Amino acid sequence: MKLPFEVDLQDKVIVITGAGGVLCSEFAIALAKCNAKIALLDINKESLNYVEDEIKSNGGVAKGYVCNVLKPEEIKEVHEQIKVDLGTCDILINGAGGNHPKATTDDEYFEFSHLGKIKTFFDLDEEGIRFVFDLNYFGTLLVIKEFALDMINKKGASIINISSMNAFTPLTKIVAYSASKASISNLTQWLAVYFSKVGIRCNAIAPGFFATNQNRKLLFNEDGTLTPRSEKIINSTPMGRFGEKEELIGTLLYLVSEEASGFVNGVVIPVDGGYSAYSGV
Repeated sequence: MKLPFEVDLQDKVIVITGAGGVLCSEFAIALAKCNAKIALLDINKESLNYVEDEIKSNGGVAKGYVCNVLKPEEIKEVHEQIKVDLGTCDILINGAGGNHPKATTDDEYFEFSHLGKIKTFFDLDEEGIRFVFDLNYFGTLLVIKEFALDMINKKGASIINISSMNAFTPLTKIVAYSASKASISNLTQWLAVYFSKVGIRCNAIAPGFFATNQNRKLLFNEDGTLTPRSEKIINSTPMGRFGEKEELIGTLLYLVSEEASGFVNGVVIPVDGGYSAYSGV
């Protein structure tokens, strides 16, 4: 990986949740190249091992911790171990999140004839909706509650949440995911104000559509052509393409760098090829 610019994070301890995922693993590798010590948190041990090995093979410092971000006792236990292994947290990146099929409708627009034939808003599973809100909102809030005390009055202390362009304009079908990501943007602003007197900045990145291994089957047909939903996405993205995961790194480095963004607090930065700015006309 070639970094877009250099940021000195020597001896900074950076905690990343969802670190085994496609985007946050890229974040971890990039930040390790800036000489930070990376605590990788994820529920998937195999993914953690891969990212940890990748960082170490390039001379970086990283350690993986299996952690369910919805279980405060696990978060606390991992936090105590991180302090022993790497030190106290300087920068926290909350990337754990996701959606659930039970919280997703089959139709984009409701028609009475859909009832009993496909999954509509009226068929959404309550537990599925709660899962999405718990994972995205509480999975961020609980981690911040545990680690933020480490960061009080530390030079360069920063929290970066992962919101979504869904937070600006909700997408069809994914009602719970869109609303839960809007809550992350709101939480980011609230925390920016709340922690402003103790030196902790809080900002968010709102990715648009990125083609990753995880969503490739949703975006592309087997022959490589776009699915109908992907065609809508591309037609609504002024830059006319999906993002590449490396294109998030510049925004990330900007936000973690006190020299670059020391007076930036409470913002949600879209990285979406203009999607959130486009009216469709």
